[in-house]
Amino acid sequence: MLKDFDRRCVVGSLGAMLLSPAARIGSASEQEEEEVEALEDLMREHGVLRRALLVYAEAATRLARGQGGDVPTDALKDTAALFRSFGEDYHERSLEEKHVFPALLKAGGRKATLASVLQQQHDRGREITDYISTVASRGRLVSGNGKVLGDVLTSFVRMYEHHAAIEDTVIFPAWKTAIPKAQYEELSEEFEELEHRMFGKDGFDDAVGRIAKIEQAFRLADLSKLTAPPPPKPA
Repeated sequence: MLKDFDRRCVVGSLGAMLLSPAARIGSASEQEEEEVEALEDLMREHGVLRRALLVYAEAATRLARGQGGDVPTDALKDTAALFRSFGEDYHERSLEEKHVFPALLKAGGRKATLASVLQQQHDRGREITDYISTVASRGRLVSGNGKVLGDVLTSFVRMYEHHAAIEDTVIFPAWKTAIPKAQYEELSEEFEELEHRMFGKDGFDDAVGRIAKIEQAFRLADLSKLTAPPPPKPA
C-alpha cells in the first residue's frame, strides 16, 4: 500500500501527464509573454515617446492658434521630464548609444552613417528638452514665448518622428543581425535588469502610466474623440 506522500506524488504526476495540450501550451505562452526581447523592448519604448510627441504636437497646434492659455504648462513640463528620464537617460544613453550604435559604427557603411546622424539628433533633442522644461516652468504662455515654443515643438516632433521610424525599420533590425545571437539574448536580459535598476520597478509600465495622466490633462485620453472627420466629397 502506498503511503500518503507517495500517493500525492503519483496523483501529481498523473495530473501533469493528463493536463490537456491546450493547457500546457497556455502555460508555456504565459512564460514566453513575460520575456521581452531587446528589439521589442526598444520598439515599445518608442511607443511611449511617440505618445509624448503627440502631446507636443497638440501643444504646438494650440499655440499656433493663439490658445496659449489652453496649454497646461505643468503637464507640458511633465512631458519633458518623462522624455528626459525615460527617453534620453534610459532609452537613448543606456541602450541605443551604449549598445546599438557602436555595433553599427563598427560595421561601417550606410547604417554607420545613419547612426552618426541619430546620435547628433539625440544631442539636439536634449537641448530642446532643456528649452521646453525652462519655458514650461515659467507658467502661463504669452504670445511671444508661446509662438517660439510652438515652432520648437513642431520641429522637434518632425525630427523625432522620422528618427524613431528609421530606428524601428532600419537600425534595430540591422543591429540584431550585426551581433551574435548569444550576445543579443544576453542583452535582452540586461535591458530588463537595467530598467529595474534605474526605475526601481517596471520602467515601461511606469512611463505608460505617466503619459496617460499627461494625455488626460491635454484632453487626449479619449481615443474616440480623436477620430478624424469624414473627408469632403470630391468637387
